[in-house]
Amino acid sequence: MSKKALITGITGQDGSYLADLLIAKGYEVHGIIRRTSTFTTGRIDHLYTNPEIYGKKLFLHYGDLADAVQMTKLIYDLKPDEIYNLAAQSHVRVSFDIPEYTADVTGVGAIRMLEAMREAGVKSRFYQASSSEMFGKVQEIPQTETTPFWPRSPYGVAKVFAYWATVNFRESYGMHATNGILFNHESPRRGGTFVTRKITRAVAAIKLGKQKELVLGNLDAKRDWGYAAEYVEAMWLMLQQDQSDDYVMATNETHTVKEFLEHAFGHVGLDWKEFVKYDQKYDRPAEVDLLIGDPAKAKKQLGWEPKVHFKDLVRIMVDADMAEAQELPVPDPLTPAYYSK
Repeated sequence: MSKKALITGITGQDGSYLADLLIAKGYEVHGIIRRTSTFTTGRIDHLYTNPEIYGKKLFLHYGDLADAVQMTKLIYDLKPDEIYNLAAQSHVRVSFDIPEYTADVTGVGAIRMLEAMREAGVKSRFYQASSSEMFGKVQEIPQTETTPFWPRSPYGVAKVFAYWATVNFRESYGMHATNGILFNHESPRRGGTFVTRKITRAVAAIKLGKQKELVLGNLDAKRDWGYAAEYVEAMWLMLQQDQSDDYVMATNETHTVKEFLEHAFGHVGLDWKEFVKYDQKYDRPAEVDLLIGDPAKAKKQLGWEPKVHFKDLVRIMVDADMAEAQELPVPDPLTPAYYSK
């Protein structure tokens, strides 16, 4: 009998890649989506519109992390082997504008899922999508699983709450509950309001004469950028372990936004300085200056390490956005065949 997985946030970047991976591995995948007035399934339409997959390997359910009763009922009915909690208000800058909503969905939403599992009496393995933003004002370089947290945004604060809730339920009730502390991970499926995708979309539009300039905030922020399609494999590996634990997923490299601009514009033969403007309105009230993670524990215990590095990631994203801007098929270098385990 195939395993059954439940994914919150299945229509997001990570959720869509995780659905690809699990279906390729033979799972029956259930995803939670919110009811909205417009379709939000774009990232999973290749699954959702495929009659050989949807209704046989993929099932979507309306729900919301703010609705504890519905979450409990769904988990009780499905009794999934694995639960991946990826849903969140995930934009750091926006979290300053809607801090209470961010805390409710991103933070308290995790404890609602854990409590729903406990109330439903299931033995599911639980994955919580934790974030490098929890480190914020970093206390050591690089950051590891033992680095103290110092969040610098409502989003980071909410993720710290969810992290410790996961640890607490693991220790209090013996749950198989794991935190994946993922550093920045990008892809052609990244949302357009995130700085990396904002850049690569602008590169394509400027190169094709559809846009004249790009306006950004802090260009000196340093981040550890990896490829999202690889990071979801790490999520899966975490839940295959006999004992639950917490893991940093990162590349152990850091690059500035300026470097991202340089490589993205350079890939299409342009000089970013001719097109990029700065506007302080895009700065955060409290900035995170440097993030760089050490994935040594994940490599040792999970056998996982990143294969796609910074320059290749930028190239993958620019090529995809160039194709999209020209209404051509978007290349995806990681098809389900990539996953061999």
